[in-house]
Amino acid sequence: MIKVRKATQSNELADVYRIRRKVFIDEQHCPPDLEWENEEEAVHFLATINGNAAGTARWLQTEKGYKLQRFAVLKEFRGMGVGQALVKSILEDLPAEANYVYLHGQIHACGLYKKFGFAVVGEEFMEAGIRHYKMVLKR
Repeated sequence: MIKVRKATQSNELADVYRIRRKVFIDEQHCPPDLEWENEEEAVHFLATINGNAAGTARWLQTEKGYKLQRFAVLKEFRGMGVGQALVKSILEDLPAEANYVYLHGQIHACGLYKKFGFAVVGEEFMEAGIRHYKMVLKR
């Protein structure tokens, strides 16, 4: 059973950072200095399956709007709906005034975001050595 909650306690945030380190730095070889930014300003989420930390994501208010980011699911939990549960929970948590919602989606994950109403805007670009598209929520 997948549960998603805001991660606010130190032990929950430790799980969030462990997942991000494993997925982004170890697996995808993202530079560590690009991974750790805006940690205090972001609203973090932790997904668990049967009590085991499985995935994470966060939203951050920017000067453009509300940016969803840092979606990461541990390899052993992929394909189980964790990503969908995270997107759904974050969208439900955004403030009512969040009328411009966007993200930078890795190409392999764009299909997931499209299921929730995001559309590709602009050309493909590289971020942290990985191919991305900017995607905006169409309501």
